[in-house]
Amino acid sequence: MNWVERAAGLRQWSKGAARAPHKPLLLLYALGRFQREGDGELRYSAVEEDLKRLLAEYGPPHRTSPAYPFHHLVGDGVWEVRTDRGTGSPGTGVRELRAAGATGRLVPELRVALRRDPSLLGRMARVLLDANFPPSLHDELCEAVGLDVETGPDVPGRLSTARRQRDRRMRELVLTAYEYRCAFCGYDGRIGTVPVGLEAAHVRWWAFDGPDDVDNGLCLCALHHKLFDKGVLGIGADHRILVSRRFVGHGPAARAQVTELSGRALTGPRPGVAPVAATHRAWHTAQVFHGDPRPARAAPSPA
Repeated sequence: MNWVERAAGLRQWSKGAARAPHKPLLLLYALGRFQREGDGELRYSAVEEDLKRLLAEYGPPHRTSPAYPFHHLVGDGVWEVRTDRGTGSPGTGVRELRAAGATGRLVPELRVALRRDPSLLGRMARVLLDANFPPSLHDELCEAVGLDVETGPDVPGRLSTARRQRDRRMRELVLTAYEYRCAFCGYDGRIGTVPVGLEAAHVRWWAFDGPDDVDNGLCLCALHHKLFDKGVLGIGADHRILVSRRFVGHGPAARAQVTELSGRALTGPRPGVAPVAATHRAWHTAQVFHGDPRPARAAPSPA
């Protein structure tokens, strides 16, 4: 049984390029619990709030139920559900799972395999992260589900099941196109001649067929890259910055670094370089950006 391939091939709801990371999030959560506590069952009523939080923070912008993956992950051969009446899920409804005392855990064969090969857990976790989330979120997602695994492209023994290879030139091409300045705030820090804190962000995530092309990239500082991938920030049709109404920040730093960006034109790319393509902007707005955008900040009145 190739458990890494099974993790990479989870059957997910699909409609065009829509994100549906419900099953990967539940499996990551279950792997984290297994790593910390062994093979104890996870009672739905006890983990429901944890799963809600993960879906709200790392799932698609629309509301969704944690009952969905708890029930449907059974069909992928890595998860089992039991109730007071025996084996099998009572359905996809929250009430049914609660009323039946539903519990879930990794299937026995996978638990045996994880004990026999301690490296398997990390390899499964990494392929789930690579297939469903951008690298900027990997470390914090591992922390959120309680997983202790190494992330990053240079982890020894990393097993990739990806059908595409990343273009390692993209970072330099994107940073050059934006003249080594954050497209949101203009940050351009360097140590000597080496830029620091600047990253090439995919607008349409690589895991969702986003190409390694300049018109799918933004040069962003580390803060704004994280906020862009978390759906706090976005790009409007007029290439102006969107800020989610759901973002709350009361201090002057939050206002200056986030809320006051609303409506500001992107910095770059330099003349002659294609801006972010409309199809990639539209994907990010529909699949990552959270809620409605704030109104653009009013221009100051003339003195």
